[in-house]
Amino acid sequence: LKAVILIGGPQKGTRFRPLSFEVPKPLFPVAGVPMVQHHIEACAKVPGMKEILLMGFYQPNEALSRFLVSAQQEFKIPIRYLQEYAALGTGGGIYHFRDQILSGGAEAFFVLNADVCSEFPLQEMLEFRQQHGDMHSFVILGTTANRTQALNYGCIVANADTQEVQHYVEKPSTFVSEIINCGIYLFTPAIFQHIGEVFQKNQQELALEESSNGWQRAEVIRLEQDVFTALAGSGKLYVYKTDGFWSQIKSAGSAIYASRLYLNQYSKSHPERLAQNKPGGPVIRGNVYIHPTASIDSTAVLGPNVSIGEGVTVGAGVRVRESIVLHGASLHDHTCVLNTIVGWDSTIGRWARVEGTPSDPNPNDPYAKIDSETLFRDGRLTPSITILGCSVTIPAEVVILNSIVLPHKELSRSYKNQIIL
Repeated sequence: LKAVILIGGPQKGTRFRPLSFEVPKPLFPVAGVPMVQHHIEACAKVPGMKEILLMGFYQPNEALSRFLVSAQQEFKIPIRYLQEYAALGTGGGIYHFRDQILSGGAEAFFVLNADVCSEFPLQEMLEFRQQHGDMHSFVILGTTANRTQALNYGCIVANADTQEVQHYVEKPSTFVSEIINCGIYLFTPAIFQHIGEVFQKNQQELALEESSNGWQRAEVIRLEQDVFTALAGSGKLYVYKTDGFWSQIKSAGSAIYASRLYLNQYSKSHPERLAQNKPGGPVIRGNVYIHPTASIDSTAVLGPNVSIGEGVTVGAGVRVRESIVLHGASLHDHTCVLNTIVGWDSTIGRWARVEGTPSDPNPNDPYAKIDSETLFRDGRLTPSITILGCSVTIPAEVVILNSIVLPHKELSRSYKNQIIL
């Protein structure tokens, strides 16, 4: 077995700005560890996993190399990064590197999108494939969404008895199905034949359009629209429905929600990562992750759903809730931080209040997903979580509400519903 994690590249993750300026989005910390580490951990647990490949078109940089080295040591499994020469789409990348994926005689491989947070029921997908279909069938992980939100995802219509996918539509304009694609797949080498057919077809179409500029478009292949739509109904594609948690991480606001889901799971999977109330320590409410190097005053109150990064300083009487505080940040005495991502090395002055509006799914609907919210609605900034880029300085006694502050800004007054450039 192998696993491929699709991490995209720099022109993607635009909705994740200003945080993606400092670090590739897959390395952004969610619940205390880089987003893609949750994927690697899940893959490393599957018996028979021989190699994990990260695939994208980021220039290999120091942060990525450092992460790969430490992850290999921690999970005792070879992890490599394969860099695409251009954005090839979700299917083009794995087709381009098919020899690397199949080397060593891989019988099956997982493909995971990096920008999802999930329980990753990989072992269950393998068992499901043995019970349904043959050894050459492919499995999509699906989950249930509510009727209106399903339109924002790939929708799957499956046979109720066999779970065979009969129809697949990516982001339909009218209701198709409540079962949506989670962006996690189990393939066999046979998938490359189907991707190859799309590639041939693209090349033929390009040959007909002589005026078009070129070779590269034939290689951009999207698994969802180009491959699954064609495979549906052929008896080769099945859906495994999970009841576990799942969410996309498209915008910075969805990172706080994903952090909550992972922190919640830690009570079972990593109890050592959750902070406990101790005499002389800060007050912990609910699930909180605190990096061992952070220094926190005993009168601070943290939680629920807070993640405190490396070297963070939290002063006396500080209140933090539903927030991610990144490494090197400093919260001075009596600050209040709610629904906010505090960037690297940012400083919040005494008695300041930094607050955002959560973009959580409807808590009364078990199938609600997080909306991929737009930044603006009717020409106004949509109230969402507050984001401070890296090295932002907030003076004492000001209030910052529902705003996005770009890196290296020194604010001098309060702001509300603004993007501060």
